[in-house]
Amino acid sequence: MLIKECKGYELEKEKKNTSEDYFNRSELTFVEEGVERTLHVLYLRYFDEIFPEFTPFKQDPIFANNGYEVNFKDIVALVCLLKRPELRGRKRLYINSKDEFAAYFQDIHFAKLTEIFTALQQKNGYELRSPLEFIMQPQ
Repeated sequence: MLIKECKGYELEKEKKNTSEDYFNRSELTFVEEGVERTLHVLYLRYFDEIFPEFTPFKQDPIFANNGYEVNFKDIVALVCLLKRPELRGRKRLYINSKDEFAAYFQDIHFAKLTEIFTALQQKNGYELRSPLEFIMQPQ
């Protein structure tokens, strides 16, 4: 699987009576077997405020690489796909439970995520051989 882009952003209200401003969207675009797909993960913006509870990161941006900053919302869809590879066939995922959201981040090898973002910046893609490379295995 070739990862082409990881990005996240805050939704903005389009109409007065909608609740978009309470949500963020994280997107992961990848190519598998010649087909380009995008996984959209919609989640409560509140989770961006509490991510230090379930990640080693203490602030946004979570890391910077050669002047390129990666924010927490940029990694959410990536982490979801790494944790549950079966999401490759889905277009959308909605998460509104703190426990469900935190479970995606459990056992993720966060230090290795910089490999992906470095390759995205330098090579315009990252070849993901196995999601298991990013999951810490019990010793």
